[in-house]
Amino acid sequence: MRLSKLAAAAGVAGPVLFTVAWVVSSLRQAGHSVAEVQLSGLAAEDARDPQIMIAGFVALGAGTVMFGAGLGRVTGPRSAGRWLIVVAGAASVAAGMFRRDHVLLAGPGFAGESWHNQIHDVVSGVAYGTMLAAPLLLGRRWRGDPDWAVLSRPVQGLALVSAAALAVFGSGIAGPYNGVVQRIAVTLALTAEILMAGRMLTVPVTGPRSEALIDH
Repeated sequence: MRLSKLAAAAGVAGPVLFTVAWVVSSLRQAGHSVAEVQLSGLAAEDARDPQIMIAGFVALGAGTVMFGAGLGRVTGPRSAGRWLIVVAGAASVAAGMFRRDHVLLAGPGFAGESWHNQIHDVVSGVAYGTMLAAPLLLGRRWRGDPDWAVLSRPVQGLALVSAAALAVFGSGIAGPYNGVVQRIAVTLALTAEILMAGRMLTVPVTGPRSEALIDH
């Protein structure tokens, strides 16, 4: 298998494995509803099976880094969009390694956040931001590419709807359903990655078209 196809396969496998991880972890997290626990909480120190969600974060990050690296064959090595994907992948791995302290954000007996909880919050923000910015930039770039134009609007639309869902999540207005809103937002963003990786699997890669496209 060519390296570009292997990278594209990783871009599909990472999001799929991450989704399987949080579904399984959510079902096994006794004592809390799915809506109550955020994704990061499933990997917390007091979670029932944190290793499942940690593996999900690492699988997502590794697959996304590989996909972003291979995407340079399509976008050119200087494309900001593909580097944002690489950063999103690295931040996802870090989010799994530097875990939250508790399953829930607040509760009786909770003191201040640990240093690794604080790092988790930072890298999670980086992961969110870059995984939304990348499809917006790449979608704009692909408008003039006959092989990739079909993905331009879908991936940008998914990113924008995901961003809106994350804004609702961050505001807390969804109340007891905040965990569900987060899962929807993340799934929309990962769907954009799967669409891009799937297109890369089916379209012949002949090298970057940087000469014909605006570099983003």
